[in-house]
Amino acid sequence: MNPLLTSGLDAHRGLTALSVNVNLVAQIRNRRPLPFPSVTGLSTTALEAGAQGITIHPRPDQRHIRTHDVFDLAELMTKWPQAEFNIEGNPLHNLMDLLRQLAAQGRAPQQCTFVPDSESQPTSDHGWRFPEDAATLKPLIAEAKSLGIRVSLFMDPLPEMMAAVRDVGADRVELYTESYARAHGTPEQAQVLARFAATAEAALRVGLGINAGHDLNRTNLADFLRAVPGVQEVSIGHALIADTLELGMSETVRAYLRCIHAAAAP
Repeated sequence: MNPLLTSGLDAHRGLTALSVNVNLVAQIRNRRPLPFPSVTGLSTTALEAGAQGITIHPRPDQRHIRTHDVFDLAELMTKWPQAEFNIEGNPLHNLMDLLRQLAAQGRAPQQCTFVPDSESQPTSDHGWRFPEDAATLKPLIAEAKSLGIRVSLFMDPLPEMMAAVRDVGADRVELYTESYARAHGTPEQAQVLARFAATAEAALRVGLGINAGHDLNRTNLADFLRAVPGVQEVSIGHALIADTLELGMSETVRAYLRCIHAAAAP
């Protein structure tokens, strides 16, 4: 096998898994009453090129991912058992209903990521807070896990919050990496990376898995993975889809996989 055409098992071999966020594909499609670009078609291309997962964030206003996309992708992912389906969203909005419907069909995603966004936010911009959010999240996490779904919480790089994440029952954290992306290439990069590394170490100490995402790209991804221990998955959307406009989906996925392999090289 081509070493850059990797399987979804790579995360278990110590390599970070790449999950492609296809929200922007849907947003482009939604500008016109036409069926293209195809969310499932480009997701298939990403998986064929070696991506280990597909991520979506179906917001209540359906500004990008629409309800039928959720079920179309769930059907697609049954054909890719080596890959993972990750559905992000606020569990106080439409996410839990979608998870319940998918589980009832036997197509629950492998992972859901709880994100504390408001309905009016253009994109996610902060993580959960503890102890403020603990009572709200705990029963929702328990329900998602009862459906057989791994739960990740979208979190800022705050080491002191990791024990609280474990205590509400989450399995992983997704580190919100926008502050790192903003600092990359500046004198603040090392200090910001140190905070992410400390957060990852705190998560690992209490038994949490680690994901990361937001504004990661071909320029900054390898540096992040070299500095931050134990990252099992990165979900990348905006930059990856922008690169796809220039390079095509297959070559873009291979380029991001090369970044991941470069970070893991001795």
